[in-house]
Amino acid sequence: MSTRFKTAAVVGAGAWGTALAQTLARGGLDVTLWAHEPATARDIDERHENPVFLRDVPLEPSIRSTSRILEAVAEKDLLVWATPAQHLRPTLADSEMTRPEGVPILIASKGVEGMSGLLMSEIAAQIAPENPVAVLSGPTFAREVAEGKPTAVTLACADEALCARLAASCAAPSFRVYRSDDVTGAQIGGAVKNVVALACGIVEGRGMGDNARAALMTRGLSEMVRLGVAKGGRAETLMGLSGLGDLALTCNNDQSRNMRLGIAIGSGMSRHDAMDHPDLGLRHSVVEGVEGAHSVGQLAANLGVEMPICRAVAAILHEGADVGATIAALLARPLKDERQ
Repeated sequence: MSTRFKTAAVVGAGAWGTALAQTLARGGLDVTLWAHEPATARDIDERHENPVFLRDVPLEPSIRSTSRILEAVAEKDLLVWATPAQHLRPTLADSEMTRPEGVPILIASKGVEGMSGLLMSEIAAQIAPENPVAVLSGPTFAREVAEGKPTAVTLACADEALCARLAASCAAPSFRVYRSDDVTGAQIGGAVKNVVALACGIVEGRGMGDNARAALMTRGLSEMVRLGVAKGGRAETLMGLSGLGDLALTCNNDQSRNMRLGIAIGSGMSRHDAMDHPDLGLRHSVVEGVEGAHSVGQLAANLGVEMPICRAVAAILHEGADVGATIAALLARPLKDERQ
């Protein structure tokens, strides 16, 4: 068996999916990128760029694109899913007729499904039980990955041999892959960090200072670890790239859509106005933390895990809670042991 895969379909031509297609193509794989929008597929095929989702980044000419998902996944050695989290289930279902049995599915989507509270790997196990599943996560701004800037990620898979083969296929000189067998832990980090980044953005938008953001990040990490362990993951996984690493990146830079939206809300803008504001660049994007605030909170409630920061973000985004009053309520919570 060859160490590396030869052909790959990347499902989802947003910024992250496009960056992954770029990385795999640079590594020598024959890559087909599925785009929901036919115009995006044409731009990638004819102009070798994705002007809507990854402007001004020249793409590898070898990347082919299509808006027909059955064509994209047919006869591929590797299937990479990079859709928004809430679109994973329907796109997996849509690919069923030509999705090859036994071909690995590498999930690069981050989140918890809203209607079910399931992780992305659990959805894949339901929809595509004949395909082994792995997860790719970590601190990855899509533009920097696409430009070939140094990046390190976690690749988690229960099958050690498959994990090694996937890592060899995805790795590149500027894209370093660390292996793990903690599929659950790797996904919890990617889901929770989106919500904490929204909280950090809100604090930034209100001018509350760096001390407050650092405190939110640290206590957000505590929430992340509690949820990960309760779900069956390992605490040390959440201290790695897919947890602390992703949290540190997303909470400290407005390249993060979650951080950017949080700053706008903290500055007094409504969520809907911020999403539609031309200067914020969110119109054509999915801000995962918006749905994540609800779905992560629901998962935490199901597992009996206290997550006050995530709960506060959900109240602001979905229940019309006043930002100032919500922050004041967080600060007024009873004092406790830091280990809790």
